[in-house]
Amino acid sequence: MAPHALLRSLRLAPLAGAFTLLAACASSGGTKPSPQASQLYAQLDQASQGYETALAQARAGNAAQSQQTLDASLDKLKDAAAHCPSTQGCDPQRFFSVFDRLLRLKDGNFDLGDDLSSMGDDVQEGSNSDRSGAAGLPEAQRSVTLLRGQQLSQLIAMNGPVKAALEMWLTQWRGNLMDAYVNYQFLRYQMWPEYQKQDLPEALLFGILAKESGGKVHAVSRSGAAGPLQFMYATGLRFGLNTEDGFDSRFDPAEAARANAEYMDEQLKVFNNNLELTLAAYNGGEGRMRRLVGDNTSVSLYDPTIYNQLSQETRDYVPSVLAAAWLFLHPESYNLRFPRVDGAQGSIVLKRPASLTELTVCLGSAAGMSDGWFRTLRNLNPRLDPQVSQPAGVRIMVPRVLEKPYEARCTDGPWPILANDLHTAVVPVVPPSPTPSPSAAPARSSSSGKTRNYVVRRGDTLTGIVNKLGCSSVQEVAEMNGLNHQHIKPGQTLKLPSCR
Repeated sequence: MAPHALLRSLRLAPLAGAFTLLAACASSGGTKPSPQASQLYAQLDQASQGYETALAQARAGNAAQSQQTLDASLDKLKDAAAHCPSTQGCDPQRFFSVFDRLLRLKDGNFDLGDDLSSMGDDVQEGSNSDRSGAAGLPEAQRSVTLLRGQQLSQLIAMNGPVKAALEMWLTQWRGNLMDAYVNYQFLRYQMWPEYQKQDLPEALLFGILAKESGGKVHAVSRSGAAGPLQFMYATGLRFGLNTEDGFDSRFDPAEAARANAEYMDEQLKVFNNNLELTLAAYNGGEGRMRRLVGDNTSVSLYDPTIYNQLSQETRDYVPSVLAAAWLFLHPESYNLRFPRVDGAQGSIVLKRPASLTELTVCLGSAAGMSDGWFRTLRNLNPRLDPQVSQPAGVRIMVPRVLEKPYEARCTDGPWPILANDLHTAVVPVVPPSPTPSPSAAPARSSSSGKTRNYVVRRGDTLTGIVNKLGCSSVQEVAEMNGLNHQHIKPGQTLKLPSCR
């Protein structure tokens, strides 16, 4: 086995099951260890030293000896971890601490790779590390893990809040984490280079994206934060996110990543490279954090004088971002495997008019995307209204894996015809009722022929609202509300004609 291949094989994933068992055991606290527990601790120390020796041997090019040392060390560590729960006076937390330290030790060596290196064996056929249009974009396992000269993993304290956030990402938020990862892989070629320019770690970008929007480019919060990285309007303006030709560049993934990287770089300098305080500033406002921290930028976010004055949202936000970043670095060590994604960018030139919704229908589940391609097409083409047909000759950004399926499915044959037939389906138009006089009594129900109001919810589209409520046509509703390109946003109140 070549040294480089061996280095990639140094993973701690097989220990995940043993440490999961340990998690269910209560700590022995300050109880003096029994002789049997002391023997397990000695075995633990020997295994830890052996793991470090294996890394050193691999770096020195002694692949065979390194593999032998590694196998013996991991067997010893697994054996000790398995016996701890049934041994009086054995503290499982001690094993967790070693596990955590070895993960951090591994992060200090770019050549070692980390758990993400396992993804290298899982990419879809036809993927290529030297992808056209990627301009030398590194593979995920080559991502920078340093932040201002420090290992990112050393800046992530494995404390109670971060552990609780890890559990949430691995349980209740697991689906959100997987969706965020898939969305990010298709956006990576636009967003990651902007982080590279500021020498910021990719795991941090993913952590922020996962928590802020889940990789949904058009996400808008109740407070008005918008885009994949959820910039408030004023903050976005400060970092060059403007509105041009009716398009809010907060929704542009590359521009949002650039602005976010510049913001993080600025605030890391303000807070003396304190990552926790910087993330808290991003969520809760830099002005507020500066007032709380003052000149003591070395203070921990979890210091009661700081932590107790933060909003609950910010208390949750910071460990959630750090936990998502940690899982991005070490998925298999937490019994997590991200899906296989070939996110290389490509494009198509429309050979016949089509909207993004029509393309979604005719592409179906091409390249194994069981959930369809609507989200990805919207993310890669944020300036296009998905309902508006684009003329032939327009270039549409797509993942490269869709270039051939487009030619096969969407240029001719039954699928584009079906897609267009569905898209142009005519919804019956109900003539609008005359505007009631001011003295008229308010409508008691939609059957009275009066107009009604509807508050837009997250995920709503104008077409969906019209179809759901059986109200007139999309065009009529758009004209009644003066909508430009049928754009709506959560919290917006729409005036609707009479519904059934």
